[in-house]
Amino acid sequence: MLISVIMGQNFQAGDFLAFQLEAGFALLRLLHIEESGGEKTWHLAAYADMFPDIESAEAAAASVSRLQTSSPHMALTTRAFESTQVARLVNVSLTESELEAFNSWRTDPERAVSDRSVRLMLGLR
Repeated sequence: MLISVIMGQNFQAGDFLAFQLEAGFALLRLLHIEESGGEKTWHLAAYADMFPDIESAEAAAASVSRLQTSSPHMALTTRAFESTQVARLVNVSLTESELEAFNSWRTDPERAVSDRSVRLMLGLR
């Protein structure tokens, strides 16, 4: 099954996003979308868990406490975000602990935004 991003899709903080790998599916979590000067920065968390099918990924998103975080925060340009096709699964309110890495990034005077894809950031092909 191939999933793809719907560019008109209204992504929101708290969204679980699934993307396809050769061996199954992985999950991302949208932490925040910043807009400055007409450019967006996409703030994501990534999970280490892999799933054999989209239904398993969706079920895991409903039990967020069971997921292992592989990257608590990535700040990406729109180009980098759009380079990985994703599908929105479900929206779940974010907790303060899930936002800790993002909030640390916001206070860092040298906060970096990457133009590398999610797959490259996570070391996946």
